[in-house]
Amino acid sequence: MPGRNENICFRVTDQDVIGLRLDKYLSKMLSDYSRAALQKAIQNGRVLINGKAVKSSYKVMEHDEVYFEPEELREPDIIAQNIPIDILYEDQDIIVVNKPKQMVVHPAPGHYEGTLVNALLYHCKDSLSGINGVMRPGIVHRIDQDTTGVLVVCKNDKAHQFIAEQLAVHSITRTYHAIVWNNLSEEQGTITGAIGRNPIDRKKMAINEKNGKPAVTHYQVLDHLNRKFNYIACNLETGRTHQIRVHMSSIGHPILGDTVYGPQKSPYALTGQTLHAKTLGFIHPTTKKYVEFDAPLPDYFQKLLKKLKED
Repeated sequence: MPGRNENICFRVTDQDVIGLRLDKYLSKMLSDYSRAALQKAIQNGRVLINGKAVKSSYKVMEHDEVYFEPEELREPDIIAQNIPIDILYEDQDIIVVNKPKQMVVHPAPGHYEGTLVNALLYHCKDSLSGINGVMRPGIVHRIDQDTTGVLVVCKNDKAHQFIAEQLAVHSITRTYHAIVWNNLSEEQGTITGAIGRNPIDRKKMAINEKNGKPAVTHYQVLDHLNRKFNYIACNLETGRTHQIRVHMSSIGHPILGDTVYGPQKSPYALTGQTLHAKTLGFIHPTTKKYVEFDAPLPDYFQKLLKKLKED
């Protein structure tokens, strides 16, 4: 989902929505907004169809180009909260943490408290970089709410800029471990496919060669658990939103527990995808030496591996 202050433009392509009222269509496409808020946006001329303002009752047609300008939102004050953090390493420039499952990295609509940023503000006080604004102090990269593992946070703008430059040129080591459906026929491989917003479901990402950004994922089988699942490692060349989840699903091996890009019902009473950011390596902003950090697999992941191996 794009940020709530970002303008959104997309084209009507899904046959199932053709003929819907505009306000109903937008409710389907922009689930973060209430229908009343969308009707207000249409009334105020912040929704255009093919460059023209229309009424809420307008029936969308195939190939319509829809432009939506959200109302400018004031960023709320983010409070510091005494939430335990699993710190792998810390110095005057960076703090490396092992993020648990179900923790959102930074505040966003619906998640203004209980995030990693809330916890960092309590732990670090004013010692966080400000490049990404008050909503994301210190955050130079992120992982999904239900993905666990290693994450680096910057304490000053110099460190932030230095690590962001490494992310931009894809020189950072990022290795993830995952459990995927179905036995892979090859022990290792590379998946290439541009990733962008799903044109039909804006809450999801997809292989989108026309409007997406280049993405490359290398995978290696670590263990054939049984006939249904494989344990794999993925190394990222790029860092697109949901990259591993989209890429593995695209080749018929969605991540176990991922009900967005895989089976809608997840076995083993899982909460979200079995995906763990295992290793993170980069050049340190002050020492200029390569450093690497490893986050141990969470307990649920280790127990699940053992169970699947025994099945």
